[in-house]
Amino acid sequence: MKIYHFVLSAAVCLTTLSAAAQVKEDFVPSPNNQPGKQYPMVNSQGCVRVRVSAPDAKSVKLDIGAVKYELTKDAEGFWTGESAPQDEGFHYYQLNIDGADVPDPSSLYYYGASRWGSGIDVPAKDQDFYALKNVPQGQMREIYYWSEFNQAMRHCFVYTPADYDLNPTRRYPVLYLQHGGGENEYGWPQQGRTAQIMDNLIAEGKAVPFIIVMENGSWAMPRPAADAPQAPRPQQQGQRPQGQRQGGGFQLPSNWADGFANTLIKDVIPMIDARFRTIADKEHRAMAGLSMGGMQTKAITLAHPEVFSSLGIFSGGTITVDDAASNKAFRDGLKLVFVSFGSRELENRNPAFGGDPKVETEALAKTGVNAHFYVSPGTAHEWQSWRRSLYQFAQLLFR
Repeated sequence: MKIYHFVLSAAVCLTTLSAAAQVKEDFVPSPNNQPGKQYPMVNSQGCVRVRVSAPDAKSVKLDIGAVKYELTKDAEGFWTGESAPQDEGFHYYQLNIDGADVPDPSSLYYYGASRWGSGIDVPAKDQDFYALKNVPQGQMREIYYWSEFNQAMRHCFVYTPADYDLNPTRRYPVLYLQHGGGENEYGWPQQGRTAQIMDNLIAEGKAVPFIIVMENGSWAMPRPAADAPQAPRPQQQGQRPQGQRQGGGFQLPSNWADGFANTLIKDVIPMIDARFRTIADKEHRAMAGLSMGGMQTKAITLAHPEVFSSLGIFSGGTITVDDAASNKAFRDGLKLVFVSFGSRELENRNPAFGGDPKVETEALAKTGVNAHFYVSPGTAHEWQSWRRSLYQFAQLLFR
């Protein structure tokens, strides 16, 4: 067996045959590095620089942005490679060594694409809103609890504002915030920068203080019998769960959200209301999510209008006029509907997934619903879109 020793290293950013000469040498260590590690690095062009020591390897690649970049080995056994400029914001990446996909041992690890792997932030022009600042800091609490519905211990994160422990008589609204497919409850606390976004907004007086609960909403299609036709399987992060197309539209299995809905309604919400000083009524309870979590938000809030009054759907569909009209209790109890997408998602929108979400949200607003549509500039189905979405949504919530 060959043993590879890994050390992060440098890559050159090539977009054309002559691009190597154009790379700016202003690389700085990524904030996502493990303590004391200098690599990976990112420059002002968004190029990623990595370095790895694997003297016995035959082939090493950097896999980022759905592209694999060949690395070149030097005399000391260090491999260097190329990354084209990446979009602003957070990206999952990995190394491929002799055909094996492995995390970069010098980066922090993040759960995405149904695995723990490496991640890196490309500096964004607007990154100040999720920067760690010298402002009053809330807490990201890690909670374990017993779920009667699942007959198992479960795990979630709970953000509490900075003044939660300083004012023991105050009660708070609650947002239940869900991740996307192939991710878990670590997504919003880590990749999403939830605490930093909320601490900064509250310190600036742009958002009212509220609690945020982040649970694991992952689900899987039931396994078919051995002789049954194969059912479509959920796809990875960045894609919608698959379902049946009917009449040119897109339809998920009727029970696809039931498992997490039962967990949320029967276990999570009662547990949070019992353990934390919440305002335990629908007017002060909201749900939001990205991608799969946005679709869960729509399904669950439509089915439980007695529980939630506000909702946010980030890159996961929209609420239509027909949705609201078909459910009077839902329509009459709505305080806020927020829908968002990255601009590149809209440019590449597949009509099979339904109508134009901007048009549909604006039509909903014309019926008297407090509905808002937001577009994240220059981003696709990715965390920068969703960080910006939370930033915008939080400023409207519980006002």
